[in-house]
Amino acid sequence: MKTVNECVRKGRNEMKIVGINSHPGGSTKNIMISILDVAEKEIGSETYAFWGNWKTKEKGCFNRRRFGFYIENAVSGLFSRFAGIHGEGSILGTLLLIRKLKRIKPDIIHIHNIHLWTINIPLLFKYIKKNNIKVVWTLHDCWAFTGHCTHFLQTGCSKWMSGCYDCNSLRRYPFSYRDKSAKMWNKKKRWFSDLENLIIITPSVWLSKIVRKSFLQSYEVRVINNGIDLTVFHPIASKFRTRHALGDKFIVLGVAFQWGHSKGLDVFKKLYMDLNKDKYTIVLVGTSEMIEKDLPKDIITIRRTSNQKELAKIYSAANVFVNPTREDNFPTTNIESLACGTPVVTFDVGGCAEIIDDYTGVSVPCNDYNSIKKNIINICEGHMISSENCIKRAQMFIADDKYREYCEVYKELMSGEI
Repeated sequence: MKTVNECVRKGRNEMKIVGINSHPGGSTKNIMISILDVAEKEIGSETYAFWGNWKTKEKGCFNRRRFGFYIENAVSGLFSRFAGIHGEGSILGTLLLIRKLKRIKPDIIHIHNIHLWTINIPLLFKYIKKNNIKVVWTLHDCWAFTGHCTHFLQTGCSKWMSGCYDCNSLRRYPFSYRDKSAKMWNKKKRWFSDLENLIIITPSVWLSKIVRKSFLQSYEVRVINNGIDLTVFHPIASKFRTRHALGDKFIVLGVAFQWGHSKGLDVFKKLYMDLNKDKYTIVLVGTSEMIEKDLPKDIITIRRTSNQKELAKIYSAANVFVNPTREDNFPTTNIESLACGTPVVTFDVGGCAEIIDDYTGVSVPCNDYNSIKKNIINICEGHMISSENCIKRAQMFIADDKYREYCEVYKELMSGEI
């Protein structure tokens, strides 16, 4: 655990910014903290970050810490599953968070994901509205304007535009046994309306267009892409090929951290059957024991690793990165691959196609398996895409540059320009 002195940043001005994320880990929390760190460095803001207390031992430090109580959150999670009502539990933890906010007196609250059951949403938004606090809300998915789901591309659902009902995604995250999607859609519309100073940020152009069709359409929406750390992700020589005795075989790489149909696991199984095994090998990163039992033994599997340098070495060794995701917003795996000099073949869903261009990869219609296979062969055997173009394209997505764009939004909010 960090000491107080290690957590304090020197320099501050009148701007106080608080980031809130219901999830205690993962990319959204890391993005939240990274943005706030850049805001302190670039514009001297006084910043605080809070994340939900759920299955984590990380308490943080005085201005970067978890909030709430595990037992209360667990009970709220059970209530959410069985009652179908989301975001109305965890009352005590949220009241204590609001008490901290009253002491801090933030000028801006930057909301990230709030769809885990660690926060009471009506209490938080009542506090925000009562105190007329300026809000930046980064939407990492679609949950804010649906009656239940975080994504709806696989189901092709459009009910969220006018009012959800008869939800066909109840058994997907956030899991529920009862269909209260109609009630939750109306609750969210009420909770998230009438904020006088709210700007919505989406990582992709695709999501920004979706938001403008939802009940959040009256708010200003801007696009700030996700970014990556190019000091980590860049071409790195490794012994990956030698270690796995791959020789000069073409490596078809897939990376995901929750493999299943939505991430296109079935596509890789079919590619294994169809691609020439003397020429091609498939490598999947982020698997588990359960996933591996269902895969052909000749597919090279690598369990999830927190060592990003090792991941960069795998990207660098691959000939093509394949991302047959069926639901996504703006996947950073595509960017990581480009930064390591490896071209991308992806389904054209969400913002996937926005990451590449004609010189760095190919996007194909969702579920068009033949086009996926054809373009893998064209890229590997035709050498139609250069590593140099991929690396150059990745320069568009430098993380700190993207975080500085958030700083500009903060300054505009404070100056009244928004």
